[in-house]
Amino acid sequence: MNIPMICIAVLGLLCFVLGLNVSIARTKAKRGSGCPTDPKDPLHKAIRAHANTVEYAPALMVLIYIASQAQMALWVMWTMVVVTACRILFVLGILTTRTMARPNPMRFIGALGTYAGGIALAVEVLFQALGWRVM
Repeated sequence: MNIPMICIAVLGLLCFVLGLNVSIARTKAKRGSGCPTDPKDPLHKAIRAHANTVEYAPALMVLIYIASQAQMALWVMWTMVVVTACRILFVLGILTTRTMARPNPMRFIGALGTYAGGIALAVEVLFQALGWRVM
């Protein structure tokens, strides 16, 4: 089983499924463009979930791919899995909450995991580029 490729596929799938979700929400709202500002509005939440995913998933996909091209430490593999799970958790935190105006534990954990995991993967790729090895 190729864990990095699975993580990349899940992140890519998340981008496209959320894009489809925005199109469906626009159809239901009969709104072809723009974004409502009401944090309770399903279209607003769909747009934010997709936009935020598109902001982070591509960078994570590239970092996962590059990090997987060398001998990986176990922590790198787990970081890939955790950061992918955190992106899903973040999206669920947006789409399942009653309103985005209030803090949400799923969004918080998802964002924190995205930042920490993304930074860790970026540092790993930098260390690979410099020929340094971290285990």
